[in-house]
Amino acid sequence: MSCRILLDSPPVALPRPAAIKVASAFHALLYRATRGRLGRRLAHHDVLLLTTVGRASGRPHTVPLLYLRVEGGYVVIASYAGHPRHPDWYQNLVAQPRAEVQVAGRRLAVTARDAEAAERELLWARAVAEYPGYARYQDRTARLIPVVLLQPCQ
Repeated sequence: MSCRILLDSPPVALPRPAAIKVASAFHALLYRATRGRLGRRLAHHDVLLLTTVGRASGRPHTVPLLYLRVEGGYVVIASYAGHPRHPDWYQNLVAQPRAEVQVAGRRLAVTARDAEAAERELLWARAVAEYPGYARYQDRTARLIPVVLLQPCQ
């Protein structure tokens, strides 16, 4: 009979916030410049651009995010790759829920809200099925990762 020693996996290093910011800015620039012809998909997943109003600066901030389509709008996940704090775009939406999304070449005004408990559970399961990385991100952090609905303004 042979024995194997199982070692714990080394902790996964979180991407640095500055690296996330630079990569996001480049992705958003490419997406906007091509009206979504480039940058609309990332690792086989749909990407939209979310523009929020900075809670401190009052200036617009745009980030590319994976999303799910739902009846009446879109869902985005405030994972921040499992960092211990919420991403800036989420904190901006908490302060000012009006925002803009760009999906391919189409831009529209939206209002954001956190998913309520029952709908969050369903949407979270759907998001993890679409992109299993979200489950790993949740395992990395003590915070409950927000699930955000973006509904077009009427």
